[in-house]
Amino acid sequence: MKKTLVIITFSIVSFSVAQVSDFNTVDFTRADNIAKLNEGEDLENLPVLAHKLTANLKTDVEKFRAIYLWVCQNIKGDTTQDSKVFKYKRKLAHDTVAYLKWNNEFKVKAFKKLFKRKKTMCTGYAYLVKELCFLADIECVIVDGYGRSVSANVEALDFANHSWNAVKLNNKWYLCDATWSSGFSINTNFIKDYNDGYFLTDPILFAKNHFPLNKKWFLNDSLANTKFTPQAIVYGETFKHKIIPTHPKTLNVTTKKDEALHFSFETLVSNPQDRVELVHFVGSKEHSFKIEDLQKTDTSISFNNTFKHKGNYDVHLKIDNSIVATYTVSVIN
Repeated sequence: MKKTLVIITFSIVSFSVAQVSDFNTVDFTRADNIAKLNEGEDLENLPVLAHKLTANLKTDVEKFRAIYLWVCQNIKGDTTQDSKVFKYKRKLAHDTVAYLKWNNEFKVKAFKKLFKRKKTMCTGYAYLVKELCFLADIECVIVDGYGRSVSANVEALDFANHSWNAVKLNNKWYLCDATWSSGFSINTNFIKDYNDGYFLTDPILFAKNHFPLNKKWFLNDSLANTKFTPQAIVYGETFKHKIIPTHPKTLNVTTKKDEALHFSFETLVSNPQDRVELVHFVGSKEHSFKIEDLQKTDTSISFNNTFKHKGNYDVHLKIDNSIVATYTVSVIN
């Protein structure tokens, strides 16, 4: 039997687009400390809060950093609101007038909860970032669209379910998501876990799970001119490690047993040294595919692997013991 290998490669790229690396020379320590010193401040007087967060910072990017970090670390996600809004969006999908009436009434309660209890859903996070930026004389907009995860908009963009921000710094637009930076939910429990990967994120990476209704907010002409195709599922850890899956091009892949299947991932981190694995699960038990000919350079990581048995596999790429991408692979004879 002829033996062929699955070749998995990583390559370093440098995008000439808006991303946090534009500010590599900026030390955010002072901005981060100011956000920390103002922990617990209430929302009753936003102009005062904006002043406290930005008055002693010189540049707009430092001011934005303090605003963004404060929002992420002081506002809790509210899965109850999320569930209620999505429920009524689906229920009243064919009755726009009824939904708008319900939504206008719900907004009053939602904003009261945000300002009194510091709990909200994505629109509340995006609103608060925008308002604080306005008070600091920083141009910022709310972007509405589709958030893609393991449980939403997986195979198609069925449901506009998410909001985030675009901010203009040094005459250039950048993308960020305070909701997903702030933490994550397990069932109805919100877990604070700041993820800096969603702060001024590279648009190519951001587009792996953010799809704006207005395509100009891709901030990338090639993305704006392409149709949605379900690609690898990505996670918060993908953004922490700055990994961009590029191949296979689709989430669902069919390959023949012992036939080469190529995987590639770009990374925005130079000289990657983290441990790399390819795994799948049988029940709750993790099984690793054998890694052969592992090679690392300053700009790439590569290794070989072979699918030896036919079947359907949810294949996960792990970096430093964290899952960063998932594909569904069907192996046939």
